[in-house]
Parts: sequence; C-alpha cells; structure tokens
Amino acid sequence: MRDMTEEEYDALDERLTKNPPKLGPNGVGYFSRKGFQVVGLDENTAKILNAKAIASRQTPSEIIASLIRKELTVAPV
Repeated sequence: MRDMTEEEYDALDERLTKNPPKLGPNGVGYFSRKGFQVVGLDENTAKILNAKAIASRQTPSEIIASLIRKELTVAPV
C-alpha cells in the first residue's frame, strides 16, 4: 500500500487496532488453509527472479505480483 497518505495509514491502523481481524474456524486464517500452497520455483527461475529483483530494487513478490497483474489485465477494446 505504497500510495497511502499518512492520514490513511493512521486511519487504517486505528481501525485494525480497534477491530482486529478474526481468524476462521478452528483458528485457521486464509494463509493456513489446506488449499493455499506456496508454489515452488526451479533453480534457474529463482536466479532470474532474484537478479531482476536486485536490478529493479523490488522484492521478488512485487515482481511476481506485477507479472500477474499484467497477465490478468484485459486489453482495451
């Protein structure tokens, strides 16, 4: 959330402090559900991703998210 102002950060912090997120049934949250799995990368892909991350000063997660957004974007008609 890089595009948030200080006021928006403060408002979000206050909201989450007063209303903490609830865990799902049996204390299980979204990322611990059985259906969510981290995808493994082969060694060459990991090297390319890390090199691109260093060169662009982004995290590997940011690069992957950007690639996914590009792939899911619908081209204008």
